[in-house]
Amino acid sequence: MSSNNTDQNVAAAQAMLASDKLPFHRKLTYGFTDMAGNLLYTLVGSYMLYFFTNVFGLAVGTAGALLLLGRFIDALGAPVMGVLVDHTHSKYGKNRPWFLWMALPFTISVWLLFTTPSLGGTAKIIYAGAMYIIAELTYTALSTPITSVLPNLSANSDERTSANSIRMVLGNVGNFFAVTFVMPLASVLGNGNERRGWSLAVGLYAVIAFIVLMIAFLDMREKNIGEEKIVTIRESLKATKNNWPWVLIVAANLLLWTAYSARNAALPYYFQYNLGNKNLISIFNGFSIIQILGMASVPFVVKYLHKWGTTILMLAMTMVGQVWIGMAGTNVTSALIGWSLACIGSGSAMTMFFSMVGDTVDFGEWKNGIRANGFLTAMGASFCIQMGSGIGSFIAARILAAFGFTAAKAVQTAESLSAINFTFIWVPVIVYAFSALCMVFYRKWEKHEPVVTEELAERRVQEEAPTAE
Repeated sequence: MSSNNTDQNVAAAQAMLASDKLPFHRKLTYGFTDMAGNLLYTLVGSYMLYFFTNVFGLAVGTAGALLLLGRFIDALGAPVMGVLVDHTHSKYGKNRPWFLWMALPFTISVWLLFTTPSLGGTAKIIYAGAMYIIAELTYTALSTPITSVLPNLSANSDERTSANSIRMVLGNVGNFFAVTFVMPLASVLGNGNERRGWSLAVGLYAVIAFIVLMIAFLDMREKNIGEEKIVTIRESLKATKNNWPWVLIVAANLLLWTAYSARNAALPYYFQYNLGNKNLISIFNGFSIIQILGMASVPFVVKYLHKWGTTILMLAMTMVGQVWIGMAGTNVTSALIGWSLACIGSGSAMTMFFSMVGDTVDFGEWKNGIRANGFLTAMGASFCIQMGSGIGSFIAARILAAFGFTAAKAVQTAESLSAINFTFIWVPVIVYAFSALCMVFYRKWEKHEPVVTEELAERRVQEEAPTAE
């Protein structure tokens, strides 16, 4: 290829990247996918252990074992789902049709999970475990394309970061309405019957989530869907070869979700038993809406600290917030300040990981010649959420069980209270620190991103250019 042709390809590639803008309304409806998912799924992440023990009546050890088993099975389903996405070929693209196919199964299964038929003994455990696994699998089938569709919406990294930031903000809106109002709503709708109240409240959320998912599906568009190739399982695995940025993101995100889930699992117990005020559960969960400030600021902070630096800053802020809560003790105002820092930090770090896993798809294509959106993002996002949530909830349940916690006691022992405090405050701090360590090593690979992006754009220009006679 002549020097002149090379210069023309470079210029064409740069022009293509600069013009690849994503309309704001599409960024908004892309965010609707996560808003609908979080409206239901954060109920599972934040209240499942509490619901199983205090509403459904399972022993904490049994509930913890179910959560780990369910998450483990669903985590194994994440790469399978990624492969299915890579094998999908339709007029809507690889990812978009899954929002249509999974909206109803996901919303119904979560509603059934929080609906408790009158069962006893083994039947109760089987029902809880089966519905938990089904709900988790349907969420995996929905959340995998939410992340894997991002690289197909735009080739421009800045546009992806912007779209992902909006997604995380709207996802947090869904989270806010879920964790803040579900307990008061269940109390009102149940009118003294807690089981009935939870079923009706979650049923209402399920209807809203279904409608929002349908709006997202109708507006979303994937680029170049006619040129998308089916990626085999072997090729998907090959896309991970020497893809070190992807390995680091998987490790860091897995640790993040482990810490986050351990904290959320212990939260209802901390406020009900350690602080003696059950109403604080909804107040603090509702106050987590403040993390929108961090999520919205991510694109601006990245310009100065880069992705790796921004992620470390946010994880450090989360750890400071956790320690602050621990030092606040029974001072609710001071604890809210620490909680705000922790929420802003953790929410922003999640935003970064969801964005960066899309960049590792580019790296895999650049390194190995294979663009395995579904598999790489499924492992970097859905697998981490499922496995991390399972490990985090299991850690919380095992610590509580080891120190004698039982929901049958209105007042817990000093040992149980100490265990709740340690799980809620200090377990997340320790695990977040290891996640931040992974990002120190990620710095090297982020510096290489401009080369990857430009060379991929040049390849596409060459593929689209007519062959010279």
